Amino acid sequence: MKISLFAFVACIILFSCKTKESGPEKNYVSITSIIRGQVAAVDTSLYSIKRLDLIDSSRTDTSFIPREQFRGLAKDFLDLPDIANKENRDGFREETRFDDMMNTVVITYLPLNPANTVVQREEVLISPNPAGDKIKSIIVDYLLNSKDSIVQKRMLWQVDRSFQVTTIKQMAGQDELIRTMKVVWNEPEENQ
Repeated sequence: MKISLFAFVACIILFSCKTKESGPEKNYVSITSIIRGQVAAVDTSLYSIKRLDLIDSSRTDTSFIPREQFRGLAKDFLDLPDIANKENRDGFREETRFDDMMNTVVITYLPLNPANTVVQREEVLISPNPAGDKIKSIIVDYLLNSKDSIVQKRMLWQVDRSFQVTTIKQMAGQDELIRTMKVVWNEPEENQ
């Protein structure tokens, strides 16, 4: 009896030591999964899809696009590395706060080493509700440095409504070029 009790206690201690070393499992929100679901919903919807292009705040071009082009326009979001995946999540830390003014939970993911990743920040804004919390929007800051240019993208996805990508490109020895593309499929007219 003493030997089996000793073995039992030793197993518990051994297990608890291994648990402490590995730490708690991180469960991040998979932004890319949410975006894929949104794209699939638009692919099967009857919404008319409108694209607005703003170039250097001086000119806006508006056009209606066929549903088949929607996935291509959402490519910046779909190509983001999924920080919820096991191979990526250890490179990010999560911060959660509640914004009283917006009545919104804000989950922010920041890289531990910003120089080694293109994703500089991801935020998920969630509207708390007893019937079920709802993700309102997703914000992503993206930065790509190369020898001759810097490309920064500020991306906003309004769930079930629209998305916007502002691209700031700086080439060596040239003025920066700012382009904003907004794609709307279910947004009230006054917000466009």
